[in-house]
Amino acid sequence: MHVSAPTLLVDLGGTNVRFGVADPSRDQPLLSDSIRRYRVAEHDSLVATAKQYLADTGLKVSRAIVAAAGRIVDGETVKVTNNPWAISAHQTASALGLEYVHLVNDFAAQSMAVTLLHGDDLVDVGTVPRPVVGAEAEQTFAVVGPGTGLGVGGLLVRGGHCSVLQTEGGHAGFAAHTPEDIAILDYLNHKYGRVSNERLICGQGLVNLYDAICHMVGATPDALKPEDITARAKDGSCPLCTRTVETFAGIFGSVAGDLVLTLGAWNGVYLTGGLIPVLLPWLERGRFRERFEAKGRFRDIMEKVPTQAIMNPEPGLLGAAALAVLESGRTLLPTC
Repeated sequence: MHVSAPTLLVDLGGTNVRFGVADPSRDQPLLSDSIRRYRVAEHDSLVATAKQYLADTGLKVSRAIVAAAGRIVDGETVKVTNNPWAISAHQTASALGLEYVHLVNDFAAQSMAVTLLHGDDLVDVGTVPRPVVGAEAEQTFAVVGPGTGLGVGGLLVRGGHCSVLQTEGGHAGFAAHTPEDIAILDYLNHKYGRVSNERLICGQGLVNLYDAICHMVGATPDALKPEDITARAKDGSCPLCTRTVETFAGIFGSVAGDLVLTLGAWNGVYLTGGLIPVLLPWLERGRFRERFEAKGRFRDIMEKVPTQAIMNPEPGLLGAAALAVLESGRTLLPTC
């Protein structure tokens, strides 16, 4: 591969698709002035949108890395969760005249983005000292984040190499712990039949929690969107909305803590996704860490696991750029 070959980067979610271009020869490979965003509902396919992007920017690329919110099958296809588009790597490459298209799970890309983050890209959630990625020969990090859905991934540093863990962990079943959790689970079980973590920890999850809490207290819920709930919680105009975001923060902490136990991500957890900047004040107020650490016999260990919020607005594209660097033969960290 040619180190300097420009690479098209795609971050494909349920609502929006973001494009950018990477120059793998640069220390900061993601070209910030190349970034554009398009709404999925306004376009017929990824190919059509990519052609529009290339026409809009006039940029030339030779290959592509597509980070998609769904399970990648045999490295060739993905049906994006919460999105009508179905993607084929070979068909996309052929239609765009590219050498190849590399499909990865969106949270695999966001996990790799951790290697390119700087201090001002992060906000500490809690008081545990921030880790240094690559400072040890063996490290495991978890990356989890709510947006249109709930994404889960992992970054592994092993013997001088970085790799990512692609998962659909957002669809793992919700584990209720408190009486409030149990009441919420009962309400949503009747609605959905099965309640995954994603039913609670994502944009629509805020609405589900709000509806459940209204049901629990005998109130009639307003027809609110996620942004309505967070806005009313922020200005204090709706106590039930405030309770909703506080409950969200606590359950999110519980889910993130379970992920540490599942992956052995003792080196830290990175919180990402479109809701993080909005919900950060509630994540910092304590309920997130309280439930994150409340893991019975593992409490002492969990108290030492750092949690950070990713504030960089384009972690998906940044992670795809990191993958472009690796595919060019360059390294990202002293140990990777």
